[in-house]
Amino acid sequence: MLPGCTVQELVDRVAGKWSVCILVAAADGPIRFTELERAISGISRRMLTLTLRNLERDGMLVRTVYPTVPPRVEYSLTPMARELHAALLTIITWAERHRTDVALARERYDTRTTPSPDP
Repeated sequence: MLPGCTVQELVDRVAGKWSVCILVAAADGPIRFTELERAISGISRRMLTLTLRNLERDGMLVRTVYPTVPPRVEYSLTPMARELHAALLTIITWAERHRTDVALARERYDTRTTPSPDP
């Protein structure tokens, strides 16, 4: 194994909130920075830039700069990221299928563990 690339580090990177959002948003083909910014609610420009750089560095994204004025930049998933995207879709599908169950379980738990008011 290469130094500085532990399994935990990689899982933390690709399972991060913003990484998942970017990988899902970029799955349908090349996508521009501004399109990503609009597609991902709550992400700041700085966080988007940092996450894109990290995903590019890790070999998950290809950044293509077109020589136009202003320059046009697009991001595309690499084959490795497409494989990861398939796994993410499994998790997303599971979450969609079970979100009501989780909400009900939380409600039952909260009802059971809510402290009673002091007399």
